[in-house]
Amino acid sequence: MSDTIRLISPVDGSLYAERPVATGAEIDAAVAAAREAQADWAARPIAERSAAVMAAVAALETMNDEIVPELAWQMGRPIRYGGEMGGTRERAGYMAEIAEEALQPRHYTDRPGFTRYVRPVPLGIVMVIAPWNYPFMTAINTVAPALIAGNTVILKHAAQTLLVGERLDQAFKAAGLPKGVFQNIVLGHAQTEALLASGRIDHINFTGSVAGGRAIERAAAGTFATLGLELGGKDPAYVRADADVDFAVENLADGAFFNAGQCCCGIERVYVHESKYDAVVEGIASVARSYELGNPLDEATTLGPMAQERFAAWVREQTAEALRKGATALVDSSAFAADKAGTPYIAPQVLIDVDHQMSVMREESFGPVVGIMKVRNDEEAVALMNDSPYGLTASVWTADEEAAIAIGDQLETGTVFMNRCDYLDPALVWTGVKDTGKGAALSEQGFLSLTRPKSYHLRVTT
Repeated sequence: MSDTIRLISPVDGSLYAERPVATGAEIDAAVAAAREAQADWAARPIAERSAAVMAAVAALETMNDEIVPELAWQMGRPIRYGGEMGGTRERAGYMAEIAEEALQPRHYTDRPGFTRYVRPVPLGIVMVIAPWNYPFMTAINTVAPALIAGNTVILKHAAQTLLVGERLDQAFKAAGLPKGVFQNIVLGHAQTEALLASGRIDHINFTGSVAGGRAIERAAAGTFATLGLELGGKDPAYVRADADVDFAVENLADGAFFNAGQCCCGIERVYVHESKYDAVVEGIASVARSYELGNPLDEATTLGPMAQERFAAWVREQTAEALRKGATALVDSSAFAADKAGTPYIAPQVLIDVDHQMSVMREESFGPVVGIMKVRNDEEAVALMNDSPYGLTASVWTADEEAAIAIGDQLETGTVFMNRCDYLDPALVWTGVKDTGKGAALSEQGFLSLTRPKSYHLRVTT
C-alpha cells in the first residue's frame, strides 16, 4: 500500500481529503515531461504564453463557488470573504501586462560594427512549493511569471491545501497548456528533498517556515539550482503622533486578525507614540472583541479556526508566557464560546505591558495575537522594529510622507508601507531580509529571478 497525504480539516477534525504520494516512476515521468516540453514552450511568443496563463486564471474563476467552501474546509477561512480570485487575477494579470517589456533584450549600441545585447532566457524547470495560508495567491506569485517567462512548472502544494493544487491543475488543463508545461504532484517531505537533491530542478521557490527554508537549502546544496525563499515574519507597525488614529486602528486590527492572523505580512507587533497609545490600544482591543469566532462555513463567522490545532497551541503558549512575564490581556477569551484548548479555534488577543523579552514580540506567532508597546519617539520605534530576526514588511502610520521615508530608510525590511499594511502590490518586488529569506517575486524583478541573462556579442565583418 502506497503512502498517502491526509488533509485533516480544522473545521471539525475530520479527514477531508487523502491522496497517494507519487511513486518514484511518477516523479521521474513528471520531470521528464517538464524537460521535454520546456524548449517548445519557451519558443512560443510571450503573448501566447501570457494569454494561456490568463485563460487558466479565468478557468479558476469559474470554479470559485466550489473553491470558497473547499478553502474553509481545508484551512479555515470564513466563506464570507469569498476566496482569493481577485488577488490571483491582479497578480497574474500584472505580470502578463509587463512581460513583453520585462523580457525584452537589453541592447548596447555604443560600439559601431557590433550587435551587443543581453537577453533573459528561462531557467528550465521551476518547482513551486506552495503554502496553505493563501494557497492560490502565493502559488500564482511564481507560477504565473515562471510560465510566462518560458519555464515549465512542477507544483507541490501544502498538505493542508491538497485540493488547491488539483484546482490549479484543472485550470491549466482547461487553458490548453501542452503536456508537461504545468504539473501538480503530491509529495511527502522525503520525496521532495530527494527530488531537490537530484539536480533535475533548475529553480526552487518555497514559501514557509525558516526551518523549512533551511531544509530546502540543505536538500539542494551542490545542485546549483537557484532559490527563492519567503520564510518567517514578525511584521511591525509604528503609529506616530500625527497619525489618523481611527484609520490606523481599523487597518491594523484587520492586518493582525484577518485569516486568523495567518498572513505572511500580517501585523504581529505595534509600537505607538505615547500621545496616541491609549486610543490605539482601546481601538484595536474593541475590534478584537467584536469578532465572531466559529465555523467558517457559517456566513456570520468573521474569524475561523487556525489551520491546525498545533498552530493554535503555539499562540496559546506565547500568550501564556507573556502573561507569566507581566503582560496584560485585553480580550476575555471566555467570551468566545468556540475558543477551546486542544482545538484550532482560538479567540483574538491584544496584549499590553509587553517587552522584547517575550516570545510574542520577537518570534513569529502566525495567529490572532498582537502585542502593543508605547514609544517616545521615532528613534525608539525604529530600534524596536529592527529588533527581530525577520524582515518582510513594516508599516508607518503618519501624515508626513517624508518622515515615513526617513524611517523606512532605517528599517531592515523588504517593503515599507505608509498608512497601509498586509498587502502585496504586484508592481513592487516582494522580497525579505534576514531570516525572512532571499529572492524576489513579482514586478520586473520577479522575471529576473526566473530567468538567466544570456549575452550576445556579434561582430559584423563586411
